[in-house]
Amino acid sequence: MTQSLKALSRRSFLLSAGATGIVAGSGLPLPFYARAAERPLFTHGVQSGDVDVSSGMIWGRVDRPSRIFMEYATNESFSNAVKLAPLDALPESDFAVKRLLTELPSDQDIFYRFVAADLSSINTLSEPVTGRFRTAPASKRSVRFAWSGDTAGQGWGIDETGMKTYSTMAKHQPDFFIHSGDTIYADGAMKDEVALSDGSLWKNTVLIDEKRKVAETLAEYRGQWKYNMLDSHVRDFNAVCPTFFQWDDHEVVNNWSASKDLTSDDRYTEKSVALLTARAARAFHEMAPIRYTPAEPGRVYRKIAYGPLVDVFFIDLRSYRGANHDSMETELSPEARIMGVEQVNWLKRELAASKATWKVIACDMPIGVIVWDDFKNSKGAEAIAQGDNGPAKGRELEIADLLRYIKTAGITNTVWLTADVHYTAAHYYNPDKAQFQDYEPFWEFVSGPLHAGTFGPNDLDMTFGPELKFVKGPTEEQGQNLPPSMGLQFFGLVDIDGQSEQLTVRLMDRDDNELYTVTLDPVRSA
Repeated sequence: MTQSLKALSRRSFLLSAGATGIVAGSGLPLPFYARAAERPLFTHGVQSGDVDVSSGMIWGRVDRPSRIFMEYATNESFSNAVKLAPLDALPESDFAVKRLLTELPSDQDIFYRFVAADLSSINTLSEPVTGRFRTAPASKRSVRFAWSGDTAGQGWGIDETGMKTYSTMAKHQPDFFIHSGDTIYADGAMKDEVALSDGSLWKNTVLIDEKRKVAETLAEYRGQWKYNMLDSHVRDFNAVCPTFFQWDDHEVVNNWSASKDLTSDDRYTEKSVALLTARAARAFHEMAPIRYTPAEPGRVYRKIAYGPLVDVFFIDLRSYRGANHDSMETELSPEARIMGVEQVNWLKRELAASKATWKVIACDMPIGVIVWDDFKNSKGAEAIAQGDNGPAKGRELEIADLLRYIKTAGITNTVWLTADVHYTAAHYYNPDKAQFQDYEPFWEFVSGPLHAGTFGPNDLDMTFGPELKFVKGPTEEQGQNLPPSMGLQFFGLVDIDGQSEQLTVRLMDRDDNELYTVTLDPVRSA
C-alpha cells in the first residue's frame, strides 16, 4: 500500500489478521500454516462495487481451486463479524468470486475479509485479505464521488510511476467511483518500450503475455482485467473505494457494432466480433464487482440509489445500438438507435420514479462531442452526434426523445457524466443555442483518461446547443496520444452538500490540480 493511503484515517483498514476467527465455526480444523508457496494466494487484491443503502458487492480472486470463507463487520477489529457461507473459486470463473452483501446498516463503514482454503488440501489456508466500503446514507448527509474512464490504453501500461491517478483520487476519500467505460483496452497490444517525442523512452515495467497481443480468447480478455490490478495504485484504491463499472468499446474491440469488420485486421485470427463480444462480456462480469441482473444476466445498465440526495443511472450505449453508419435517419428506426427501446423505456420509468434530489446519468459516451467511426476520413458516427449541426437525426433522435420526456415529465436536476474522448470538459446544453430546443437546460461533464493516451479536444455538434464552458486537452503543438507522464490525465469530483443540496463539480488532473469548478443549485419542487 502506498504511504499516502496508509495515512488515511477514515480509509485505513486491516491488511492482515489471524485466519483463526474466520474459520472458527466453519467446520474446518484450526489453520495449517504451510510454507507461503504452498498456501492459496489472493492474486489481485479485493474490490467492492454497486453499494447502496443496505447492500454492496465484494470480489476477490485466488491462484487455485479454493473455498473462500468470507465475513464482514462494522469495525476493523472484526469483533462483531458476520460469517457467510463459503463460495468455491474454480477454473470456470478463473478462480474469481463475488457476492452481494445484504441487510447492511446504512451510512456505515463495512469491513470485509476473505480467507482461501486449498480445495486439494482443505486445511491449508491463505493469509487473509481485507477491504472496506461505506454504505449509502438513509438521511441527507453530504456525499462525494469521483468519475473518469479509459485505463491502460494506447500502449501506455504500468510504468515506474504506475497509474498515479487512482492514488490521487483516493486522497479525496470518495464514497464511490464511477468508471465510465474503456475499463480495459483489449485491442491495445503493448510493447516493453515506447520512444517518446523528446527522445526518451516510456518503459512498461510490468507486462504480461496477455497484453502483448490483442485479446481474442476468454483467457486473454480475463488477462486484460488482471493486468490493471497488478498496479499498486489500482489495488490500494479498490480496497478502500467501491467502483461502479460501465463499459464501452475497448472492452471488446475499437468502435465495435454490427458493422465492425475484422477481415483485413491481421492482428485478429478470430474474425467474429459477436464471439469476441461474448467472451469479453463474460470476462467483464467475472472481473468487475457489478451486480447480477436475473432478468438479463449480461446487463450493464442499472440504477444505484446512494441515499436521498443522488440516484446514479448507468446507461449502455454499446450493447443495443444499430450498426455504425452515417446516422442521418429522419425517423427513429432500429438502425438509428443507440440505447434501444427497452433501455430507453427503463430509463424513463426510473427517472420519473426517482425521489432523489439529483439524478446523475452516467453515460459511456458524450452527447454533443463528435466521435468519428472512421477517424482518418472524418466519416460515420461512433457516438451520438454525426456532425451536421442540424435538426436531430439518426442517433440524436433517441436522445431528443429522452430529453423531451425529461422536460414533459417534470424531471429536474439531471446531470450527465461521461468519459471516452480522453480529455476533460464542461458542457452546458442550452436550448436557445440548439437546433432541437424541446428540452430543459442541463450540464454534461467529461473526464478522462485515467491512464491512457490523451487526445482531442474534439469538435462539438450544435444539434443540442452545447456551450463549451471549459476544456483541457493537448495543445496543437503537443500533438495527440500523449503518454500519462505528460500529466494530462483527468478525473472529476462531485460533492453534494447535505444541507443546501447544492452539487459541485470539480475537474481535476492526476497531480491533483483543480482545473475548473461549478456549483449547481437544485430545482426545488413546488
